Amino acid sequence: MFKIICVTNRQLCSDLKERARELHNAGISVILREKDLSGAEYERLAREIIEVCPDVILHTYRDTAKRMGVKKIHLPFSMMNENVKDDFETVGVSVHSPEEALKAQEMGADYVIAGHIFVTDCKKGLEPRGLEYLRETVKAVSIPVYAIGGISPENVSLTQETGAAGACVMSGFMRCESVEKYLAEIQQNLLKK
Repeated sequence: MFKIICVTNRQLCSDLKERARELHNAGISVILREKDLSGAEYERLAREIIEVCPDVILHTYRDTAKRMGVKKIHLPFSMMNENVKDDFETVGVSVHSPEEALKAQEMGADYVIAGHIFVTDCKKGLEPRGLEYLRETVKAVSIPVYAIGGISPENVSLTQETGAAGACVMSGFMRCESVEKYLAEIQQNLLKK
């Protein structure tokens, strides 16, 4: 089944805790990405989010996750190493090439997020890597590969066609009026294929 994941950006929604609750209730995995916060600020936010989304995946703040007993972490490629699996049950890694994906897999990653696939405001001015890159990354590894970057209901099926295990959405879920309606739009487009 093609999995949809939300990567957070609290700057894009008025109430991240409420949005996380909606996402959790809709069965969407949530990665708490707020990388601009200090460790203490991130921990406070993570504790709030865990109240409504207990299976949240923490991002980047490895020590915070360990201290809190959270067993799921997502890391930038530069932070991945063989020892991460000692502390976490699930480890995801952001990658930007098939070679990075393979290296992350060799170091024990359970999944990778490959991006950015389409034009996105999050990476203004940077050329997207595109669908062929995603296809090559999927072929390079045996672990799940999730697409990220400019994913919308209109183009999500294109990522599905590459063999990706799913797609990550930030802006759409952060800005939409209704998580359930937005998810239904995505799923409707997936069912066409």
